[in-house]
Amino acid sequence: MKRRLLWGLLLGFLALNGVAFLHAWRFTHFTAEPGRHTGNPEQLSALDKAWVLLTGIKNPKPRNLGTPAFAFRTVTIPSASGRLEAWYSPVENAKGRVALFHGYTSNKSKLLTEAAVFRQLGYSVLLVDFAGNGGSEGLQTTVGFRESADVAAAYAFLLRQDSVAPVILYGASMGAVAILRAESELGIRPAANIVECPYGSMLQTAQNRFSAMHVPAFPMANLLVFWGGVQNGFWAFDLDATTFARHVTAPTLLMWGEADPRVTRPETDAIYAALRGPKQRRDFPKAGHEPYWRKYPQQWQTTIAGFLKHV
Repeated sequence: MKRRLLWGLLLGFLALNGVAFLHAWRFTHFTAEPGRHTGNPEQLSALDKAWVLLTGIKNPKPRNLGTPAFAFRTVTIPSASGRLEAWYSPVENAKGRVALFHGYTSNKSKLLTEAAVFRQLGYSVLLVDFAGNGGSEGLQTTVGFRESADVAAAYAFLLRQDSVAPVILYGASMGAVAILRAESELGIRPAANIVECPYGSMLQTAQNRFSAMHVPAFPMANLLVFWGGVQNGFWAFDLDATTFARHVTAPTLLMWGEADPRVTRPETDAIYAALRGPKQRRDFPKAGHEPYWRKYPQQWQTTIAGFLKHV
């Protein structure tokens, strides 16, 4: 009887790890074939959620679906993660330069509205595809870890264009975490940061996704983070925006949506409290994990313009 129980426990443990290994691989590796990405957890039906839990998500490489309406040139930026594709659009007599970084399973074409606003405010813009996304090399994402090297590479590119004008970094979700890590671990020193909905830690964001599917997070979230790190060559439990924020001294504007199902208020509060430099915060009551300009266009732009006046 004991032997059967032990065998059952062993088989159950192996099965859990097998499922977690598959999920981690699909979560961090894109496929080259075109198709639609699996919907957000909170949008899936009960049957779809069960299927995703068994098979993992569909994760085709994000593709750019549009180009800027303003003048730009496509540039290639070398990074430790691979060759990056970016759109560079300088403006005359610019107040500074803004590098824009997208979130998970996204691309630079999703940042065209934000870039247009920064140009209107008098800033040159650089829209970047992280490695594995859009026009950049690769089929892999590390949800902020290696993406921080892409942030550092884009920052160095802008310094080569003009070593005097200030560089501001803008990022959403994964892009925000990559910015914080680039400053904390890679030593870049931008003039300011504008970050939207950074997640607290890789473990927390995995737990939030299971919660959104109304599935117990333990132990699958922990196994998912473990195997995701093993597969991609880093310790994913150390991917923690709150820890990174403790080493960030640049003026930072942190924005968050109060209806965000993937990034919680305690996570956001902890990141904001940890920031060491001058800081501002703006919460948007009815916004979820989405661009805030969609529901609050005037308030979003006014918040950014007011912050930049003091940089």
